[in-house]
Amino acid sequence: MDAQLKRILVGVDDSEDALMAFDYAINLALKDNAELVIVSVLENDEMNVFQALDKDYVHGERDALEKHILDFKQQAQTKGVKNVQAIVAEGDPGETIVREVIPAVQPDLLVIGARAKQGVFGSQAAYMAKNAPVSVTVVR
Repeated sequence: MDAQLKRILVGVDDSEDALMAFDYAINLALKDNAELVIVSVLENDEMNVFQALDKDYVHGERDALEKHILDFKQQAQTKGVKNVQAIVAEGDPGETIVREVIPAVQPDLLVIGARAKQGVFGSQAAYMAKNAPVSVTVVR
């Protein structure tokens, strides 16, 4: 498969694997002059019931994630990617990316890390690789 990619979706958190996936996606975007869409997922199930009911807490967590993903966007632009978008979604990372983000973004390729910051992304990576309607590259 040597087809040129037009849009690449990369899932990020602060895990080492996700950061490697991010760098890999930047290099692909530069090589093909592709659009890079960066997504991070606010995992509601990691919050305890009191945090989930506290709208200020949830809003604060989302604000922090939105600011953080803009740092990723800036890094990609600094490295030369011309067309970069950043998205924050909410829910289970694997399901949210497969069922909501991919249909909305319509990428040619999904790039994800093998393991997440919380240690559960590995199963998420397997879920996305199995269920995504596009090609998936898992980086480790």
